[in-house]
Amino acid sequence: MAVTAPSTVHEDIQFKGYDPQVIRGLMAFVQPYWKPLLFSLLLMAITSAASVAGPYLVKLAVDEGIDAGSLPRLRNLVLIYLAIAVVQWAAIYGRVFIMSRIGQSIIYDIRSQLFHHLQRLSLSFFSHYSVGRIIVRIINDVSVLREFITWAMLAIARDLFVLIGIIFTMLSMNPRLSLLTFSVIPLIILITRLFRSRAREYYRETRKAISWVNSVLAENINGLRVVQAFSREDRNYAYFRDVVNRNNLDINLKAARLAALFFPGVDFLGITAMALVVWLGGSAVLGEQLSPGTLVAFVLYINRFFDPIRDLSRRFDSFQSTMASGERILNLLNTPIEVEDAPDAVKMPPIRGEIRFQNVSFHYSDDPTPVLSHIDLLIPAGQTVALVGKTGAGKSTFIKLVARFHDPTEGVVRIDGYDLREVTQQSLRRQCGIVLQDPFLFSGTVRENIRFGRLNASDEEVEAAARAVGADEFIRQLPQGYDTPVEEGGAILSVGQRQLISFARALLADPRILILDEATSSVDTQTERIIQAGLSRLLDGRTSLIIAHRLSTITNADRILVIENGQIIEDGTHSELIQKRGVYYHLYRLRFEDE
Repeated sequence: MAVTAPSTVHEDIQFKGYDPQVIRGLMAFVQPYWKPLLFSLLLMAITSAASVAGPYLVKLAVDEGIDAGSLPRLRNLVLIYLAIAVVQWAAIYGRVFIMSRIGQSIIYDIRSQLFHHLQRLSLSFFSHYSVGRIIVRIINDVSVLREFITWAMLAIARDLFVLIGIIFTMLSMNPRLSLLTFSVIPLIILITRLFRSRAREYYRETRKAISWVNSVLAENINGLRVVQAFSREDRNYAYFRDVVNRNNLDINLKAARLAALFFPGVDFLGITAMALVVWLGGSAVLGEQLSPGTLVAFVLYINRFFDPIRDLSRRFDSFQSTMASGERILNLLNTPIEVEDAPDAVKMPPIRGEIRFQNVSFHYSDDPTPVLSHIDLLIPAGQTVALVGKTGAGKSTFIKLVARFHDPTEGVVRIDGYDLREVTQQSLRRQCGIVLQDPFLFSGTVRENIRFGRLNASDEEVEAAARAVGADEFIRQLPQGYDTPVEEGGAILSVGQRQLISFARALLADPRILILDEATSSVDTQTERIIQAGLSRLLDGRTSLIIAHRLSTITNADRILVIENGQIIEDGTHSELIQKRGVYYHLYRLRFEDE
């Protein structure tokens, strides 16, 4: 096994400059919390002012207390200093608590809106947008926003406020020493620019490296049965240790070496500035041109001056990552919903199940090639219709139009005379049942999965549905019977058992229109016999559309539609189509004769 390294461009590590549209989009989520945010800004101003005032109070204590020999003045200034420290602590506590709450609330809103929007998007969106990318949006990108909103946003404002306050205070105390201190700023800016460009490169590399580690881990764990079957444990371990994990280690060590150069470098420049100030300021104190308190205050300000500079250099990349994450989230939220209820849509009343296609054509929005072309068809209520044809002929699209997962690009699909675009999707789909080739079970018990389509069903009704489709026997043999947890995706059950549960779920929902999309193609012959025994119960009295590859399911249908190149080319019963010796006859000979 050898998983190639991730490509250079990776969604998790993109950077983007300032974009006003992204800012406006994100501010829409921040706006409901503007009052606590404003209060938090006020608390931030208080803490910044307290931070700037500290060294100045020390100056006054030295000059007006110690140097002047005034113990009361010294005591009062120390008490003021302690009072300001208490106010600063309370303001920091309040700001951190408020911003944490605001950040978590905004993330709650964004994730809720993303989840709601995703559930309304059409199936064609998910055929082009992988689940992994969606998870990255909801988890990683939203987490980037949380970090920025909760911590970085006010931290940037705080750093700027503290810098401006320190610069103003230092200049007001002694312009000459201030300019001497600021003389190292051009060097700090140069070092910071060099560090940021290199750090961004290493940041990308480290994210790619850990992504590669995750990919290899996931693939090895998912394929562990194959790995053990072919005795590849030692080989895979050596590959992971010497290539994948070693690559991650080497890149992180490079990033650590860079950080080890930058931060001590900034500290060295700060120490250099402090040494110059102590030397020249000390000489001025000895010459009685400068008060001792002013010199002490300058030393303290220099210590605080370089902290926000270092912090701002780190926040810049955080800001760019936030812009990229915000853009991707907003793009997802702004993805148009192809199938929406009309403003005046009505609830569909209980239906009989008559389906009519009137000159229906369909093609996907990004591909003008027709999938279905000019279909005219009437399926009476209660009829079982099988759809056959080659892969890509349009069978699945046909049933998706009936359930209104897509709208036709031309023509009208009606059920009991109702244009599906004029009724609510929920009222339509509550009367449709769908069983797919690969049945999906949710985390929970067997009973909860059967009850999924009708939550108010009693335990007796759940068990009656399972008995009707032949699932009751194996369910009762499970460790906890109907209350056995099926784990994620139904991992503890076989494909056939999951399919039987999905049939019971469809039967319990009691739909008027039943759609079986190759629902028996993945089960073994014995399970299929059980399914066939309950299938007649499931189909009884319902309009049923069946896509199948099993002869028994198709031949028992009331009607067979042969679809080719998006058109119905043959229509009749099994015996009628065999007698015609057309396309269905040849499909039957090729695919079903061995059965």
